[in-house]
Amino acid sequence: MRHVDMTTRAMAPTAPTVATNATRPTAASTGGAAFGNVFSDVASEVAAYIQHGDADGGAASTLSAEGALLRARATGLIMDGAEGADGADGVAVPNAAAKPPQQQAFLDSIAPWARQAAAQLGVAPELVQAHAALESGWGQRPLRVDGGASSHNLFGIKAGPRWNGATGDSTTTEYVNGAALTTRERFRAYPDAASAFQDYARVLLDNPRYRAALNTGNDAQAFAQGLARGGYATDPNYASKLARIAGKLQGTVE
Repeated sequence: MRHVDMTTRAMAPTAPTVATNATRPTAASTGGAAFGNVFSDVASEVAAYIQHGDADGGAASTLSAEGALLRARATGLIMDGAEGADGADGVAVPNAAAKPPQQQAFLDSIAPWARQAAAQLGVAPELVQAHAALESGWGQRPLRVDGGASSHNLFGIKAGPRWNGATGDSTTTEYVNGAALTTRERFRAYPDAASAFQDYARVLLDNPRYRAALNTGNDAQAFAQGLARGGYATDPNYASKLARIAGKLQGTVE
């Protein structure tokens, strides 16, 4: 049912970014010399901690407040001049939902249609977005029609004998008895992405083979396995690939 070549190279989200906030230590009103001496002592304290580690299991607790702050900066836990994700001063909170800009832009661009299709299918919008991301390589490898224009076919739906709309031929990888074979197939083409999502929902709703994928709510595993068992793709790892991307969008998989 899909352009398998797209699914085997789906882009993985990169590591999350860390946004933090810290307050720089300021010199006391008695003058910069006194601050310099204190800072030198604290820096030496922290350097020794970093070099020798927490040998007795409690070294971190023996650091002064200034030392703890400087140690956090030295080890990359705190960056000056950035606001903490949780709004607290000097606390680093990883953003597990952070995605590369291209991936986030793709998700934003399809969000309205994903919500509509998801409501029809009885699943979370993230599952529909994940399916589109898997099949299209996060929108970077769309199926194309003659002349190179996008077919807007984000779900790799093939053009069977009952399809009367526009089409586009593309190379795809199919699996036969576990062996990958490269073939040339004909896929459906749409005038826009909205039409692609509407047809996608119709295909799943009208085909009894995909009944197990419907009304699965937030259950990425059930949705992915329902599609795979229904024969949506021949890739033996299709369900696990789809479930993993969906889990990332839901924040349940790192």
